[in-house]
Amino acid sequence: MSILLNEPLLKFPIAVAPEPGVPLEVAPGVLWVRFQLPFRLNHVNVYLIDDGNGWAVLDAGIANDATRQVWEALVSGPLAGRPLTRLIVTHHHPDHIGLAGWLSERFGLKLLMSQTEYLEGQNIALNPGAMETGPYRQFYVEHGLDETTTKVVLKQGHGYLRMVTPLPPTFRRLVGGDRIKIGGRRFEVLSGGGHSPEQIMLYAPDDNFFLGADQVMAKITPNVSVWAVDPEGDPLGLYRRSLKELKAHIPNGTLVLPGHNLPFYGLHERADALEEHHVQRCDLILSACGAKPHSVAELVPVMFPRVLDPHQMSFAFSEVLAHVNYLLNEERLEWNEADGDGIRRLKLA
Repeated sequence: MSILLNEPLLKFPIAVAPEPGVPLEVAPGVLWVRFQLPFRLNHVNVYLIDDGNGWAVLDAGIANDATRQVWEALVSGPLAGRPLTRLIVTHHHPDHIGLAGWLSERFGLKLLMSQTEYLEGQNIALNPGAMETGPYRQFYVEHGLDETTTKVVLKQGHGYLRMVTPLPPTFRRLVGGDRIKIGGRRFEVLSGGGHSPEQIMLYAPDDNFFLGADQVMAKITPNVSVWAVDPEGDPLGLYRRSLKELKAHIPNGTLVLPGHNLPFYGLHERADALEEHHVQRCDLILSACGAKPHSVAELVPVMFPRVLDPHQMSFAFSEVLAHVNYLLNEERLEWNEADGDGIRRLKLA
């Protein structure tokens, strides 16, 4: 995720985030709790929704002892007397799904999520070392990442994939277009691709708020990446489609409750800014490839000029490839003839 500010266009009803682990009512019957993350993006937002005799949970936080301790403190403290009722997970990334298995078992919760995200989460939990195998290593090497950096990325850059507890063997499937009730409140289930294959979002039209997960956030762009398992995928095309669908479906005056950063008003302006951001990123790639052919690895500093650690490099590399694949599908880029070093490079179409 990269920083992208357009705060003058947005309105923030709460100027300062709550302290980690301290619930704050952000909408009637909705509690916002921040959990800390051990990364540059140092927090994730979890929401508790009034579910009659208890609280429905939206997202679980990452699987580490600190997050477990916060959950235990919440249940025995601020939420005492009202149990957790069910767990909705927006998508399979470890900061959102990490403790879903533990929460489900510890508190007897039914898990609700999309089928694609459930299967992705199962794949990570069952085989977190899969990313280190031959075909995936070759994915990085053929796009120009040197062997040393590739090893570091595979060993350390995907280390966060291990911060997930095994998911329960059964779940309830959520599909975009569904309607569900939580307490006495009606929610429309939306789904969108790009950041994750089938991310779930919840819209409460009668109460004018939108639980948008990581699809639209105030200060950062969601990571939109191509991964080795789907090397020719076009997640950026899916993401741009999702932004258009959200603008068409959700009124601009709706309160957005995101997976990271502060709640805000200004969904349409933010979606427009995200669109423009990706147009600018594509222009950077086209300009570089117009000067000379570039590999994906050579394009990383074009889009991300700062020094990157292995965790950041794995995401940066995959996000550059997302823009490359989008431009290939748009027939604005094409693969150059091999230079003899086995590395694939791009030129203008």
